[in-house]
Amino acid sequence: MKQVITMISVLLVSAAGYAQELYPYTEPASNMPSKSISAKWATKLLKSEHNDRVEQRQTPEVMFGLNKNWMVHVAGTFSDMYSSNLRWESVRLYAKYRFLSIDDVHKHFRLAAFGEVTHSVNDAYYEEVALDGDQSGVMGGIVATQLWQKLAVSGSLSYAQVTTKKPKYIEDSYPWQALNYTLSAGYLVLPREYTSYRQTNLNLYVELLGQRTLDRKQYYIDLAPAVQLIFNSNAKLNIGHRFQLNSDMHRMAEKSWLISFEYVFLNALKKRGF
Repeated sequence: MKQVITMISVLLVSAAGYAQELYPYTEPASNMPSKSISAKWATKLLKSEHNDRVEQRQTPEVMFGLNKNWMVHVAGTFSDMYSSNLRWESVRLYAKYRFLSIDDVHKHFRLAAFGEVTHSVNDAYYEEVALDGDQSGVMGGIVATQLWQKLAVSGSLSYAQVTTKKPKYIEDSYPWQALNYTLSAGYLVLPREYTSYRQTNLNLYVELLGQRTLDRKQYYIDLAPAVQLIFNSNAKLNIGHRFQLNSDMHRMAEKSWLISFEYVFLNALKKRGF
């Protein structure tokens, strides 16, 4: 009985305090519940600029909340963006360490550092640095998140380095280093007041996603509005549309859709003795 009450309390606190920080396109400085495991499947759809074909990328991902400060992601991607048929293309490892937490009534501030390593079978083809399946590389950065009542605002800055082998004939044709920056806002629309962890949450998001390559001095700026539904405080559905505001890059596409579903298994690691 005590365990049931504890789990319900965790669900209510998570729902009331963090729902609007679960950005569809970026990671906040806050972490998932400690000792929990999350399973996620994301689908990215776009119409390619170079062949006018609708292409897809499927991303299964597993996330581990090791403790209140550390979380780790393991993901793979399958797509037909660089081939005629759907095939495996990449695997990546992501880790985040939250090193600062300032809590107050109905508000808090979080600061975290993160890193990512990606291996991809794809060759360089476009002028943007993208480690979500397109290229092999490493990335590191910092993210800050501020919550006020029902509004959560987050910003990040990161450095990405492509590690894909550079053939001499294309070495100067594509960027290999980039600075990424994001600014995200999430607002809790429903429920107006929490009475049960079973209440469905409705969150609205808008995210600004930008990149500046350091070697070729090119850039892009995208905007990504999204809607999110959270069921029983542990199941999450995202639908988002990302589109280009401005750019001087040759990119795979200027617009894309994102559909993802995630389910959190609370205390899953604790039950296994981790």
